[in-house]
Amino acid sequence: MIRVQREIFDTGQELARLTGDRTDIGAAVTFTGLVRDFNEGSEVTSLTLEHYPGMTEKELQKIERQALERWDLQASLIIHRYGKMELGEPIVLVITASEHRQDAFEAAQFLMDWLKTKAPFWKLEADDQGQSDWVSERASDRKAAARWTE
Repeated sequence: MIRVQREIFDTGQELARLTGDRTDIGAAVTFTGLVRDFNEGSEVTSLTLEHYPGMTEKELQKIERQALERWDLQASLIIHRYGKMELGEPIVLVITASEHRQDAFEAAQFLMDWLKTKAPFWKLEADDQGQSDWVSERASDRKAAARWTE
């Protein structure tokens, strides 16, 4: 399941909603990305994410489908926010649930690596000087994603 939304989410509530009363899940892995106050040595005061509605959801569904095909998952969830976000606010949530931990861990790592490199979001960071800069993809993100194609 994927959601693209402006609203802040609660990781605990989302995990409870996804796993509920299910007894076929032996492991659930969660990853929550947060707005931090730095990026590559620069101070950050806020983050704005832009996207193309429709196209973004379609790409996230494709990414999730690839994870479901590669690993034995009982459930998965991707929530990605857009709009202006303040320091400490959640940006993205990935939850993977499986019978055993290995599939859940690997699928969560894959999803985050793919989201960082393939999800159509554009990041604008503001600093304490009132300057705003678009964030470029990092070489480390491309390297992390490359391991899933080797």
